[in-house]
Amino acid sequence: MSYRYLIQVHHHRRYRVGKSCLLLQFTDKRFQPVHDLTIGVEFGARMITIDNKPIKLQIWDTAGQESFRSITRSYYRGAAGALLVYDITRRETFNHLASWLEDARQHANANMTIMLIGNKSDLAHRRAVSTEEGEQFAKEHGLIFMEASAKTAQNVEEAFISTASTIYKKIQDGVFDVSNEIGNPFCKYLSSSDSLQVK
Repeated sequence: MSYRYLIQVHHHRRYRVGKSCLLLQFTDKRFQPVHDLTIGVEFGARMITIDNKPIKLQIWDTAGQESFRSITRSYYRGAAGALLVYDITRRETFNHLASWLEDARQHANANMTIMLIGNKSDLAHRRAVSTEEGEQFAKEHGLIFMEASAKTAQNVEEAFISTASTIYKKIQDGVFDVSNEIGNPFCKYLSSSDSLQVK
C-alpha cells in the first residue's frame, strides 16, 4: 500500500509497565497477558489515516533496562515522536520518568512530540499514581498525556493517533523541514515516489 508519509515513533518506558502490550494492542488489536521482556529493540507498524492521507506509523519498542540504555539513545535521534510509559500501579515507574525524559530530550530532536501514557488504567483499584499527578507532570514538561489500558484497549488507539496527528501537524506547519533532505537527519526520501520518511 502506498502512503504519503512514514512517521517513526520511539516507544519507551521503564521495564515491565506493559509497553509492549500497548504496541501489540495498537498493531494487532489483541492483548497478550504474558510477554517476554524486550531485549534491545522490537518493531511494529500500522497504516493510519490523518487528514485523509495514508500514513505508515512505525513504532520502535526499546528495552527499559539500564543495560540497554545506550542502544535506546541511538533510536531517539531518528524519532519524530516518543511514547513514555509508566504503570499507574507501580509508583517507582512514575518516579523514574524525569530521568528518562531528560535522556530523551538530550539525544532527540528538540521538536520531538512526546506522549506520556499511564498504562493499566483497568487496575484503578490498585492505583499508586493519581491521574492528576500524571497530568501535572505532563503539563510541567510540555507533554501530551493520556491514561490507557493495553488489556481493555481503552485509549490505546487514541494515544498513538494523537501522537501521530501532532507530528503530522508539525510537518504541515514546517516545524520538520521535509522539503530539504540535505543536512536534515530527521527526513529522508523513501524509494517510492511522493513518500517521505520522518524519522
